[in-house]
Amino acid sequence: MKTYRAESAYTGLETVANAGLRWDDFCQEAAELLEQAIPFDSLCMGTADPATNLLCGAVMHDLEQLTNDEFFAVEYGDPDYNRFVDLARQPVGVSILAEATEGNLQLSRRYRDVLTRGDIPHEMRSALRSGGRMWGVVTLYRTNGRTGFSPGEAAFMHRIEPVLTRGLRRGLIVGDLQRSQLSSTTAVVILNAADQVISATDAAEQRIQELGGELWSGLPVPVLSVLAAARDVAGQWVPQMQVRTQSGEWLTVNAARVRGQAGLTTDIAVTIAPAGPAEIIPLVVAAYGLTEREQGVVQQVLSGGSTAEIARRLHLSPYTVQDHLKAIFEKVGVSSRRELTSRVFFDHYVGRFGQSPTATGWFAEG
Repeated sequence: MKTYRAESAYTGLETVANAGLRWDDFCQEAAELLEQAIPFDSLCMGTADPATNLLCGAVMHDLEQLTNDEFFAVEYGDPDYNRFVDLARQPVGVSILAEATEGNLQLSRRYRDVLTRGDIPHEMRSALRSGGRMWGVVTLYRTNGRTGFSPGEAAFMHRIEPVLTRGLRRGLIVGDLQRSQLSSTTAVVILNAADQVISATDAAEQRIQELGGELWSGLPVPVLSVLAAARDVAGQWVPQMQVRTQSGEWLTVNAARVRGQAGLTTDIAVTIAPAGPAEIIPLVVAAYGLTEREQGVVQQVLSGGSTAEIARRLHLSPYTVQDHLKAIFEKVGVSSRRELTSRVFFDHYVGRFGQSPTATGWFAEG
């Protein structure tokens, strides 16, 4: 890895991370720049739910030979080397598979069951984190005949982790909600032990398309992610994530084992529903890169608190509250409390005036 190429790539990544691109567009731009510093044959980069570490979306380059269902079954199945959920807990969230297995790639189930299908012996993974949360992931691959990834390349990946994370995090909150496309409909999909759709509600086909998939032929990444996690935990908890559609609507996707008269079955029910403000707002606020204290101040602003009231509730001086508000306005790109409320709340969640909210906090159809 030549230094001048690495520095040029770093500068370019800083620029696109601050450009206000949607997360998938950012991934496309970042992949081209990253290849200047670390040549690769294929790449997968995408977002994760910072609350659960479940993978929400992915942009892939030259990975047609690898199937999503196999990938997720391994990622959320038995323990393996360099799983993203494990990398997210490490001081350095970058690892090369050959180094992790000490050269014995056959020790990795992912290598045996997935990578060999694409003739890929070289893999380097990185968890993309900020504030102790994983916002995304990136994996680089090299095929047979190429040299493996080097410690220097891993060090560069570690160096650019904050930049890539910032680009993904900001990309999740770019763009306003397209209110004309809102729906309060909840969809349910039932899948059998082979992860085949066996039944679904009327709204399921549309909801699956909104997430980038096809109900009967190709399930989207969020559904595959919660589905695989639900099979792994065997009913001990309900895997859930918040994910944003192309139209800007936030949805909650979860999966759980279906119970019959004799107990748990091998079927899984995936539910896709509009996310309520209690689910959206903490994620949106965190996505702006606010500190924990700043997030607390925003919460008080959204509840209508004055500076004096916020100071009293958070045990701060009014001057400190004003300092926090100044920092918040700069990070969010607003100049007043009204603009802040609009940016955090109304751009991502909007009710239908004159109607009553449902149990999720969403407003019913007129």
